[in-house]
Amino acid sequence: MARQKFTREEALAFHLEPTPGKWEVQATVPMATQRDLSLAYSPGVAVPCEEIARDPELAYDYTNKGNLVAVISNGTAVLGLGNLGALGGKPVMEGKSVLFKRFADVNSIDIELDTEDPDAFCQAVKLMGPTFGGINLEDIKAPECFIIEQRLKEEMDIPVFHDDQHGTAVICAAGLINALHLSGKKIEDVKIVLNGAGAAGIACIELLKSMGARHENCICCDTKGVIYQGRTEGMNQWKSAHAVKTDLRTLEEAMADADVFLGVSVKGAVTQDMVKSMADKPVIFAMANPDPEITPEEAQEVRPDAIVATGRSDYPNQVNNVLGFPYLFRGALDIHARAINDEMKIACAEALAALAREDVPDEVAVAYGKALTFGRDYIIPTPFDPRLIYTIPPAVAKAGMDTGAARRPIVDMDGYDQSLKQRLDPTASILQGITSRARQAQARMIFAEGDDPRVLRAAVMYQRGGFGQALVVGREQDVADKLEAAGLGDAIREIEVVNARNSRYLETYKELLYTRNQRTGMDRQDVHRLAARDRHVFGALMLAHGHGDGLVTGATRKSAHVLRLVNHVFDADAAHGAAGVTAVVLNGRIVLIADTLVHEWPDENDLANIAERAAGVARHLGLEPRVAFVSFSTFGYPVSERADKMHRAPDVLDARGVDFEYEGEMTVDVALNARAREAYPFQRLTGSANILVVPARHSSSISVKLLQEMGGATVIGPILSGIDQSIQICSTNSTANDILNMAVLAACKVG
Repeated sequence: MARQKFTREEALAFHLEPTPGKWEVQATVPMATQRDLSLAYSPGVAVPCEEIARDPELAYDYTNKGNLVAVISNGTAVLGLGNLGALGGKPVMEGKSVLFKRFADVNSIDIELDTEDPDAFCQAVKLMGPTFGGINLEDIKAPECFIIEQRLKEEMDIPVFHDDQHGTAVICAAGLINALHLSGKKIEDVKIVLNGAGAAGIACIELLKSMGARHENCICCDTKGVIYQGRTEGMNQWKSAHAVKTDLRTLEEAMADADVFLGVSVKGAVTQDMVKSMADKPVIFAMANPDPEITPEEAQEVRPDAIVATGRSDYPNQVNNVLGFPYLFRGALDIHARAINDEMKIACAEALAALAREDVPDEVAVAYGKALTFGRDYIIPTPFDPRLIYTIPPAVAKAGMDTGAARRPIVDMDGYDQSLKQRLDPTASILQGITSRARQAQARMIFAEGDDPRVLRAAVMYQRGGFGQALVVGREQDVADKLEAAGLGDAIREIEVVNARNSRYLETYKELLYTRNQRTGMDRQDVHRLAARDRHVFGALMLAHGHGDGLVTGATRKSAHVLRLVNHVFDADAAHGAAGVTAVVLNGRIVLIADTLVHEWPDENDLANIAERAAGVARHLGLEPRVAFVSFSTFGYPVSERADKMHRAPDVLDARGVDFEYEGEMTVDVALNARAREAYPFQRLTGSANILVVPARHSSSISVKLLQEMGGATVIGPILSGIDQSIQICSTNSTANDILNMAVLAACKVG
């Protein structure tokens, strides 16, 4: 798979647009009327204030404390960049905050403290304690991080967790459980070598010792070699705790006959000779970032029996902290924990290990474009496994309850599991699945409008995102100038620019165009002008001749006009069964609306066709289709000839014997709201509809744009479905990211 690339300009644009930063605050209560304001603030707010003052535990009921984590740093060890200061580390802390929300629905706020004094740092965090349900410490250099975490854990009554230490340790432990299982070894018997005695390394070895590894079997190394009893150079109390009585002095000596290597150090620290000297079936966790101590290829070249994990997403067995910290905090918050103790961390590791041994759901396999089966290349679950949210937190919560860390134990664990499933954002896994499938497809994508800077940025993102080759229709110098102006001048060497005037296929293209259009009033001069001068038509001709695998167009012209142009080359109209399907994503729900592109005023047969097209798109997206034919009436009332075709469309599908759920006609609230459907016990939908077939294109346009502008919905599409090539038509107000999304859909042949 191609490795993803991005430029400094792209990274800066991501953080700048559409709003500076990565998160914002939204109210969870109505704030529209004077009464709302009176309840939210004075005088109504006085009531919960008095209740909490009487019983502080009620803060978990009447405030957001119970689902709020602070990500706190002083910026002294930002990623691998060193001491960037408090403000320099803020983008990382914002990123950590949105990961909490994305993976475990934990609200989080980033706090950057401008001090390197551990006392001042601890005092500041302690004073903020009443605000939060937990504290996630991040990017603080050693040894101060040990001092700060230990002191805060002693002085605060909420979980304090330094993820750089324990996050890595938990995922490492999960992988090691399975690696030892596969190699037939026990943790109490194996010789473990750690290279890198910083925060993460020491946390890894401490957690493994608490799981049964023997002190005398664990050799820790740093830049000065083995940490042995009696060593004085470069030592501190945390290293001294792991010093062993040994004659070994170098990493090379320590690696001989080792069963396990744990690396939290630097690229190239481990050689092939060191790997050769290890015991049978060695386990190598080379976790240095961004490049491992030794690559899996290098290790397995000399030891085919090795099990290798890294910190990299483009290798199997990624040790990724996002598998741990969101779910650890989710479980801890849900029991109102006083701390995250070793038992909770071990429970997290064991639950992760057990999950990797289970059969992998189809949606995960689809997302990663390959079958995942427990074995040497799959010992750790993938970050986008939807089971994580309802598998890991219950294990953490139970361990917290068993060890007395819970203020409010969970009584109904089955109900808790169900509540966690409801927190899962299905759209995120769907979009991740599409992205992963697109990278597997490596489609040559035609971007027809190479004169538009948004399209050029999308083409570069497609190319550098590892999706495949970007083919841009335009004039070479014009494309180069616009890329230079966008700060992407070097990308001209990566994308392929196709100029219609210079194309050696132009005459072939014109012949096809003339054959299709000679009986529609076009002569050869008309055909030449279309093929040589219209980029939408030229792009479609490239696709028709197999000179690309997909086409993205429409960013510069109205979709109806673009569709007419594409129809000169393909049968993309209502008569041939084409339809436009728009995905609307809002608050963790995804609903498809159709037809949003092709049919102006469909009859009942057209509506049935649209439903079938939309069902196909839904299945491409990993959804099981449930279609509602929506109207202003429900099952014949109120009576109106305008609603009659919506009433008859299900009968057409009855006759066709389709293999998906459908029902109608009904109002939107009946389609989407389970309580509203209870009034119609005879209706056939087993759940809320995820496809709304609307009466006409004007109603679909109004619905989509209203949801987008008033509701803040993310809109993907319209997705063109029902033609024999992969073409997607953007809207004229598309951003570069929107255009990229359409290219990704085209690469997956959605529709």
